[in-house]
Amino acid sequence: MSEPTIDLGGVIVATALAFKEDASAPAGLTVDYDKFGEHVDFLMSNGCRGVGPNGSLGEYSSLTDDERRKVVQVAVDAVDGRGVVVAGAHGVGWHQAQTWARHAADDGADGVLVLPPTIYRANDNEVVEHYRKVAEVGIPIMAYNNPFDTKVDITPALVAQIAEIPEVVALKEFSGDVRRVYEISELCDIDIIAGADDVLFELMVNGAVGWFAGYPNAFPKEAVELYELCVSGKWLEAKALYQQLVAVFRWDSRTEFVQAIKLSMDICGNSFGGRTRPPRGPLSDAQADQVKADTERALAAIARR
Repeated sequence: MSEPTIDLGGVIVATALAFKEDASAPAGLTVDYDKFGEHVDFLMSNGCRGVGPNGSLGEYSSLTDDERRKVVQVAVDAVDGRGVVVAGAHGVGWHQAQTWARHAADDGADGVLVLPPTIYRANDNEVVEHYRKVAEVGIPIMAYNNPFDTKVDITPALVAQIAEIPEVVALKEFSGDVRRVYEISELCDIDIIAGADDVLFELMVNGAVGWFAGYPNAFPKEAVELYELCVSGKWLEAKALYQQLVAVFRWDSRTEFVQAIKLSMDICGNSFGGRTRPPRGPLSDAQADQVKADTERALAAIARR
């Protein structure tokens, strides 16, 4: 049997999820599948490589099981073969993550994004076992290192262990430590994917091959251009564009990143952001003012180009 493969070169957008008011739904908000499908189509029409539904930005942990599964189905339908769908398959235990990976495979996703065990602070052996069990589904896996949210750091040495699992084809790196690209590359052969928008340029310079991104929800065209400049080695041009965007990109690494990115989407006016479900509440007035200022500064700089 051949090993699972997936081409992750390009901008894969960790998609935000649209809600609409419904008093009978959880927290008075129901998923707006139509708007979500339109948003996915918008991203693909602007040159993105694919989408990543049911990530943290997609508020997967606030969804019902039925909603979580349908989001992937809508994404697959909206992409319509134009790119890839890498669905979040996160779970507290491997049995839960495995179930979501199986659903994703059955529903047409091309791969899954998998955190270490969520909530529980797993040790190295438990992390490796988690990925081994999810790999039994047979779908390509992008491991996700987010030590801030999971309290588990997939260090380069641990990446090397996970990379021995054939189904684990990539690592979404969100630690913020751009030096890790070199160390990981010295230890094993795995695709490293930039996972934090505000270190995208630095990670690409150091050898990342893809970008699993949040802010391209608001700036897909510019994100694709930035990625392609990096891939082409046009570093000065890439840096010039990156400098115009990095202030707003920093919100991708802050606690309120979901609310911030949704607000930026609304400000840009080319897609729908809207409200978030609990536990995420609204931005403070000061935060909203800053997101607005950073977004408008980026839009103004783009308009001057």
